[in-house]
This record gives sequence, C-alpha cells and structure tokens, in this order.
Amino acid sequence: MASTRGVFRRKPVEQIATEHEGELERTLGLWQLTAIGVGGIIGAGIFALAGAVANETAGPAVLVSFLIAGVASAAAAMSYAEFAGMIPKAGSAYTYGYAVLGEIVGWFIGWDLLLEYTAIVAVVAIGISGYFGFLVQELGFALPAWMLGAPGTGPGRVVDLFAVLLCLLIAFLLNQGIRTAARFETIVVAIKVAVVLLVIVVGFFHINTANYTPFFPFGIGGAITGAATVFFAVFGYDAMSTAAEESKDAMRHMPRAIIYSLVISMILYVLATLVLTGMQNYREIDPESGFSSAFASVGLSGLASVIAVGAIIGILTVMFTFMLGVTRVWFAMSRDGLLPQWFAKLHPVRRVPTRVTWIVGVASAVIAGFLPIREAAELTNIGILLAFVVVCIAVIVLRYRQPDLPRQFRTPGMPFVPAVGVLFSLWLISFLSPHTWLRFAVWFVLGLIIYFAYSRHRSLLNR
Repeated sequence: MASTRGVFRRKPVEQIATEHEGELERTLGLWQLTAIGVGGIIGAGIFALAGAVANETAGPAVLVSFLIAGVASAAAAMSYAEFAGMIPKAGSAYTYGYAVLGEIVGWFIGWDLLLEYTAIVAVVAIGISGYFGFLVQELGFALPAWMLGAPGTGPGRVVDLFAVLLCLLIAFLLNQGIRTAARFETIVVAIKVAVVLLVIVVGFFHINTANYTPFFPFGIGGAITGAATVFFAVFGYDAMSTAAEESKDAMRHMPRAIIYSLVISMILYVLATLVLTGMQNYREIDPESGFSSAFASVGLSGLASVIAVGAIIGILTVMFTFMLGVTRVWFAMSRDGLLPQWFAKLHPVRRVPTRVTWIVGVASAVIAGFLPIREAAELTNIGILLAFVVVCIAVIVLRYRQPDLPRQFRTPGMPFVPAVGVLFSLWLISFLSPHTWLRFAVWFVLGLIIYFAYSRHRSLLNR
C-alpha cells in the first residue's frame, strides 16, 4: 500500500510499473531508442564545444576532458539504466524520485526539468538558426535584419524567426505520433553519425602528430576544467529515458539503449577530438567552428560546408530528444494529479500528449525568438544536474530498501558508482553562475507555492 504520510508519500515501484498500461503507444524498438539517445547526446558538443575547449582550456587534452566527463556521466547513466529496467514509465527522474524519495522530491525534479528541457530546446534552436542564416546568406539571399535575431542582438533585429519555426516544427513532428516522430529521428541521427564518421575518416589522413605536443599545454587542471564544460555534451540519455512507456519491451531495451547511446557517442567524441587536435594546432582552432577551420587549414574548404550542414542536422536531433523529454515529464506529472489532468489528455488516434506538446513548442519558440542565446542558456544546467543527484541517491536507497526487487539491469560497483555520479554533479553545480542560482531560486519558490496550494491536495496519492 502506498505511503500517504505527508509530502514524502511514495508509490510502490511495483504499482508504478503496472499502472496506466495501454495509455501511450508502445512502438519504439531498441535501436529507435538508441537513436533518440544518440540524437540527444551528440550535438553542439562535437561541432562547437570541442573546438572551444581545445583552444581555450585543454589543448589536445580535450580528449581527456571528454573521457573524464564520459566516466562521470556513465556513473549517472548506470543509475538511470537500473531504474529504466524496473519502472518502464514516462517521467524519468521525476518518476524515479517520486517512487523512492517521496512526492515532494519528485515534484521539484519534475518542476525544474520542465523549465530546463524547454530552455535547452530554445537554446539549441537559436544555435541552429545562426548556422542556417549564415548558409542562406552564403547562397546569396539577402535576409531582412528584423528576422535574424532577438531584440538587442544586432541593429534592427526583432525576432529570431528561424529559431521560432524550428521549435514549432519539432512540436508538429512529435504530434504526428511516436512511430512517425521516431522514424524521422532515426533517419536524421543516421545522417548525423555518417557526417561525423566522414569527418573522422577524412581528417585521419591529415593528422600531423606534432600538433599533439604539448598534450597538456594548460596542465592536467585544464583538462579537468574542460571536463566541467563538456559534461553538458555527454547527457541526453536522461531525456530519452522519459520515453520508456513508449518502448515495446522497456524493461529489457531501456537499460541497453541508455548504455549503447552513451558508448556510441563517447567513441565518436574521442575519435573526433583526436582528429581535430591532430589536424590543427590547438592555438589556431576556431572556438566557434573548430572542424570547419581545421579542414579549411588543410585545403578542404569544400568539406567545411558539408560539416556546417551536418552540424545543423546533428543539432536538430537534440531539440527532438529534449522536447520529447519535457512533454513526457509534464504528461506524467499531470497524470499523477500534481498538475491539472487536462494536460494529460492524449490524442485519440496518435496516442500522444498533444496539448502539452504544443504548449512546450510555443513556449520554447517564444524563448528562442525573443531572448539572446546567453540569457536563454542561463535557464539550463542546474535542474539536470540535480536530477542526476536524485537518481543516483535513489538507486542506492532502493537497492538497500528493496534488495530483492526484480531488476533487469543492476548498477555495478554499488554504492561507489552512483556516489561518483552524485559527487561529480555537485562539483559541477558549484561552477554555475550566480544568475543561474537566482533563476533556480525564483523557479523553486514558484514551484513551492504551486505544490502546497494545488499539487499536494490534488495528488492521486492524497485522494
């Protein structure tokens, strides 16, 4: 029987695993889930962050930065995989926190992810818009200034129209049903991986090993600092895990998809950074378009344009994964009564939460259209790191509270591995700016008011 004592009441894992069956359509296979995970992980990290960290922070040791970040991220990924194999339901960290640590913990993680994931969609849209606008103008089309960026980002700018349209496009695709949306995502991820492999294979033949010396020009500390920056390029599986309820065999496939997506992404990251710093001295790498500048430096400017197109396609999949994530968290919270159940209404044919998908699409479009990218980026980061902390703690607690609970996947090295995930996430949180903490405090207080005024009383567990 569920614990209903106060704000820390919990739903048993066994109950969550069996309730609401048949609401969302289970259509996703293992490789579709893996594609969604890879789509969420590989994006700006490989096309933008790698060059910036190599040039400014780590030099050729950017490879070590990605490895450190990957190991830390893997500690959290193992915890997500264990939960995904036990609780094949929408909501990810929200649902796991609710089941193990109590309703109010689940509420705050879910509440914060609503903002974090939506902001990530907007930030990525702004980034793609910059690439897209550049390419259009390179083709000789003169675009009016008013549609090229948010107010304050340049003379005459009123709205970032490309970013707005991209957010609405992803919302439209998600509303066509998970089967159609996942097919699109799988195709685009395949194109993205092909472009990355092209970069690696062609670039391999232009490596000058002298560029690897010195390997640690900023010291080992530079590589560690770089890990804090690129860590945000090695998650995405957390958003993918929100689709557990739409997987054909979630208990078996979700843990594998989480691990496969992280492993595939890390291999590509390591090989790509090895090529990048081998082709061009780290001092000369362009922080904003590292691979384009590296290929141009060896006389392959034509391929640089292909890479730019690949970057647009690649980053587009990040928008898809995180918009999928935020809509499923919102849907799960509404279905549990913590937000109005009106939001949990599914399309009668396509079996997707149409209402919340369009709301998120419009909200992300507004942020992307009217906020500069730096201000929009301030809305991200802390919620995802807190979600990692909660999931890693929860997997330890549940292992000791219910050791005999059936688990399709068991996090190795318990409790050391999840503890590494907790410590690394807290360490990264300490790097966040005062503006980020202020935003979090305001959103936290607003969530506190809504929870005690509405959610606590309307919760299905309370009834």
